[in-house]
Amino acid sequence: MFSCRFLRITVCGLWAVAVTGPAAAGMLALTGATVFDGTGAEPVADSTLLIRDDRITAVGPAHRVAVPAGAQVLRVTGTWILPGLIDAHVHFFQSGGLYTRPDIIDLRQVRPYEEEIAALRARLPDTLARYTASGVTAVADLAGPDWVYDLRGLSAEQADAPRVLLSGPGLAPYLPRGLDGRHAPALVVRTPAQARAGVRRLAQRQPDVLKIWFVPRSGMDLDREFEWVQAAVDSAHAQGLRVAAHATQREIARRMVKAGVDILVHSIDDQPVDQALLERLRANHVLYIPTLGVTLRYAEVLGQQLRLTPFERARGDPGVIASLDDLVWLLPGRRRASGLPDNREARENLVRVHAAGVPVAAGSDAGNIGTLHGPALHRELELMVQAGLSPAEVLVTATRGGAEVMGRSGELGCLAPGCRADLVVLEDSPLADIRNTTRIGLVMVNGRIVHCDANRLPAGCPER
Repeated sequence: MFSCRFLRITVCGLWAVAVTGPAAAGMLALTGATVFDGTGAEPVADSTLLIRDDRITAVGPAHRVAVPAGAQVLRVTGTWILPGLIDAHVHFFQSGGLYTRPDIIDLRQVRPYEEEIAALRARLPDTLARYTASGVTAVADLAGPDWVYDLRGLSAEQADAPRVLLSGPGLAPYLPRGLDGRHAPALVVRTPAQARAGVRRLAQRQPDVLKIWFVPRSGMDLDREFEWVQAAVDSAHAQGLRVAAHATQREIARRMVKAGVDILVHSIDDQPVDQALLERLRANHVLYIPTLGVTLRYAEVLGQQLRLTPFERARGDPGVIASLDDLVWLLPGRRRASGLPDNREARENLVRVHAAGVPVAAGSDAGNIGTLHGPALHRELELMVQAGLSPAEVLVTATRGGAEVMGRSGELGCLAPGCRADLVVLEDSPLADIRNTTRIGLVMVNGRIVHCDANRLPAGCPER
């Protein structure tokens, strides 16, 4: 539906253009586009970008980058080329549908949780394809049951899948009812010894990062809790693992940064970020993933006032989308909410964090109720612009920032010699309107075309 999923050939086999001579073997030239390279540098108009196999070999103004004789040429004059977008926070054990978080709204009497999990696991190949069809060529799954590790093999084998970073199960002080069964996304730990043992156990599966899923509750002794958090961070670092921590409150974020975590997940939304915390975030190069949209989507769905964008409806899973309206008949007497929550503090803290020079990565938290796998990142980018960042700054968070979360800076999220040939061709300028990131003409992963829309490319799609 979305891509050339079953094509297992490189881009060379997709173009009906003769290759002459070994110098041009395996080479593709994209010409005439404006290139935004993911670093925040000024875009370069009328560019030529050369790809050999799965790597970019040259990029620059057409008058400086010559197209080798016999190279395959795609003229994309008037379009924009970006690095493939990176969603730095998703959960593949959640579908995005109404029944996926029984700890938030328990509808297990309507749809058993085992049935929900089985269905979303069966759809994982399609879910992965929805990411690349949305221009997202890499994703970071930050906490899920042991079976999420299956995505490593699936991503490697499926031609139109994004690259994946996986944390697997995290560590948590407790698990809410509904997420505490055999599909639990975290191990419960209460002591430093349990934390160290948990890290050793999790490290056997070779996760890409360790996730600390820390949601405080009333009466919690934070001094005691952060003894095991410190032990977990130290143990993870000793194993060569970076640590991502769930932190939505300023005090929790402060303690996490003091403990040495590498990534803060979610916005600080209870108080303004103070100067001391900003300085420590910057000094420690802690990555900040704001996820502005997820709480708004919960409110929209549960308040029966969901307003999906046209792109979300086009790229999202139709079965998942249909489930989001089920409250109308499940709770027929329930009044619709009159308004949405104000996430002003989260938005203002994003601006403060970014202005302080703290590295920011865009993440959607896709999989949560109403936050759809694939297209949700684009709505997150729009919310970040509304918060006060420029479109160019936001694009950097979804390219260079995401690459830092993936641990692959200089290889992903960039358009420069040596970078992976993961890219998106857009019909119009995303700097003029960030919503233009949804006007996708072509998506490439590892030098392969995985999605193409002939209506958005000046020369149409190549012949298959």
